[in-house]
Amino acid sequence: MTSRERVLAALNHQEADRVPIHDSPWFTTVIRWHEEGLPAKVSPNQYFGYEFSGVGADTSLRMPTEVVEDTDEYTITWNSNGALRKNWKHATSTPEMMDFKIKTSADWFAHKQELEIGRDRIDWEGGLRAQRHAREQGLWFPYHAATGYDKSQGIIGSERLLIAMAEEPEWVADIFMTHTDLIIGTAGPMMEGGFEFDGAFLYDDMGYRNGPLFSPKMYRDICFPAHKKVCDFFHRYGLKVILHSCGNVTQLVPQLIEAGFDCLQPLEVKAGMDLIRLKEQYGQSLAFMGGIDVRKMADLDPRLIEEEIRTKVGIAKRGGGYIYHSDHSVPDNVSFDQYRYVMDLVHEHGQY
Repeated sequence: MTSRERVLAALNHQEADRVPIHDSPWFTTVIRWHEEGLPAKVSPNQYFGYEFSGVGADTSLRMPTEVVEDTDEYTITWNSNGALRKNWKHATSTPEMMDFKIKTSADWFAHKQELEIGRDRIDWEGGLRAQRHAREQGLWFPYHAATGYDKSQGIIGSERLLIAMAEEPEWVADIFMTHTDLIIGTAGPMMEGGFEFDGAFLYDDMGYRNGPLFSPKMYRDICFPAHKKVCDFFHRYGLKVILHSCGNVTQLVPQLIEAGFDCLQPLEVKAGMDLIRLKEQYGQSLAFMGGIDVRKMADLDPRLIEEEIRTKVGIAKRGGGYIYHSDHSVPDNVSFDQYRYVMDLVHEHGQY
């Protein structure tokens, strides 16, 4: 089977030849792996046969960008969403969000007036070239975009956004729906202009280690309408929608299913996401991607990762509906040999 066929089978809750495989190593992990035996100029995608590709569009506010400070250790930049970000050059970490140009609802609505949905948000040449390559390789090729809470926290900041969800929910709902309209307003023309997406992969981090960042009622009132609208859009084209949401979002799963998401990723074990329990409770309605504890990948005792993959993959793959992925991304404390063993185990226990 091709990767595309394998992923589509999993999302349709069908058993293929084996579970699909994808992952997200840190760039510092890739550097380490090259030092430990990953061939030069060969990516982990190529070496391990990851099965996803995909492209998106420019859904930013398109504000002027500016490098404020550039040192040997970090870069501080105003980005196109009006956020001042500090990025470290020699470590993989979440950027430090230092300041924002949009701080109030008045700021938002002033800048929103400048938003235009147009074909110039799309990299037609580069995107179609990536699609041709994906088709040649037989990869699953989705539309990518950040949306909802995750997209919005990068525009006004997490703390400000959470306070606004409680005090100015109409403002936040407008931000969320605007992002949805940008996704629809770019994905639609892309499909009309030659893109043949296999699905959508949307990013909306809504959890932390103890649970969702907001209540299920807030999700229903503020997030759900935008999520349902974007899922309905892709479903009209017969496309499955994967949701990436970090942290523990177990309490939100019934509403995520109702909104229309077809698959949930990455199922962070350290945040309390339980792949086996989720499969038992919701496996008829929702596919799952991830849930393999990277802490056990890094442990010097191989029996831990052997048990992790044997039990989780062995159960999650039943009846289809499972795609292998780490429970977030692969950190640089996982050696190349350790990760090769992980892949060997996934191939062994992921066979049907």
